[in-house]
Amino acid sequence: MSKWFDESLERIKKATGTRTQVQLAEILNIRQSSISDAKRRSSIPAEWYVKLYRTHGLNPEWLSDGIEPVYLKPDKGKIAADTILSETTAQYGQIQSRGRIVPVSSMAGEDVSADTWKPQQISELNIPETFYRTSLIVLKVEGSSMEPAIRRDAFAGIDDTQRRLMAGDIYAVHVPHQGVVIRRVFFDPENSRFILRPEDDKHPEQYIAVEDQEKYVVGRVIWVMQDV
Repeated sequence: MSKWFDESLERIKKATGTRTQVQLAEILNIRQSSISDAKRRSSIPAEWYVKLYRTHGLNPEWLSDGIEPVYLKPDKGKIAADTILSETTAQYGQIQSRGRIVPVSSMAGEDVSADTWKPQQISELNIPETFYRTSLIVLKVEGSSMEPAIRRDAFAGIDDTQRRLMAGDIYAVHVPHQGVVIRRVFFDPENSRFILRPEDDKHPEQYIAVEDQEKYVVGRVIWVMQDV
């Protein structure tokens, strides 16, 4: 019941643009202690839903259980439904979970010979909202160098803000005239470089100097979608 209460209260806050109990109490025209009482009981009074329907046009079923639509009277809404839904994501696999369409790039990018890699869209992919972030790049994996961990034709989600290499993690790295490769990284202190190691030992290791990581690292692999 506590988890249900927390999720419902979070939807109410997002839909009303409130962050504190004081702000929420003002919106509901109740005492702040009433919110504390509701938390203690893990129960949201029905009057709250009625007030929010009347003042904000909100759907009581969505507030309570996340069942869309967000609004029954959209003209009363203070915040766009898409904005609210993008910030109140259900766990993937639940009935009301949402997806997001994102572009998918080839590993070659715009220009395989360029010094700086830029994505080149080749398709789109519907991913769970929980997988999305503004810094996301999605790649269609080419080749078998990371099998069995990452299979050919898998989709790899890359966070392009995570470019500082950490030993043991998997990164997308730009190799001029080759495009992006995905490799597990290990540090070689004697030679002041990182080893880019494939999972399949039939493929050669590659290397990147410590001082070049900001130039060539596209980002860290944060998720993979592939057939089992």
